Amino acid sequence: MTPSLPLHVSNRIDPKKCRYPHCIVWTPIPLLTWLFPFIGHMGIATSSGVIRDFAGPYYVSEDDMAFGTPTKYWQLSLDKVKNREIWDNGVKEASEEYKTRMHNLFCDNCHSHVAYALNTMNYNGSTTWNMVKLAFYMLIYSKYVSCMGFIKTWLPFLILLAVIVGIVCGTKLS
Repeated sequence: MTPSLPLHVSNRIDPKKCRYPHCIVWTPIPLLTWLFPFIGHMGIATSSGVIRDFAGPYYVSEDDMAFGTPTKYWQLSLDKVKNREIWDNGVKEASEEYKTRMHNLFCDNCHSHVAYALNTMNYNGSTTWNMVKLAFYMLIYSKYVSCMGFIKTWLPFLILLAVIVGIVCGTKLS
């Protein structure tokens, strides 16, 4: 059972206001996502929907994702933490910790920030969240914010693929 909400807090996703309560959010990274569409930038939102993301060395942004607004989200259940306060404290603690860290694309990045938050709040009784697990779960459990979110994620990859196929086929015909 979800804890009752204060009147000013909603569980409702609102892409126009960029509010994603208790969600993990994702957005493409130019060039990197164009080549590998399953790789992107990740953030985590508070129970009121305010997004926090590890955006660079010693910097966690609030409500201003490093690579633009989310194109995908995965809303997690507050039933899998004791209460909203624990969720919000987990997001806050992870953000404070990552404000002291150097960003590393391969081993201490935005995915690690989200994993730290989930581990801190003991989400779903687990402290084994990591960047690989989160990337996989976002791939299978996330929803696109809109049709444009889907297009923004996949169109550059499909254009690159078409160009490569065109070049290969053109070369073979010559």
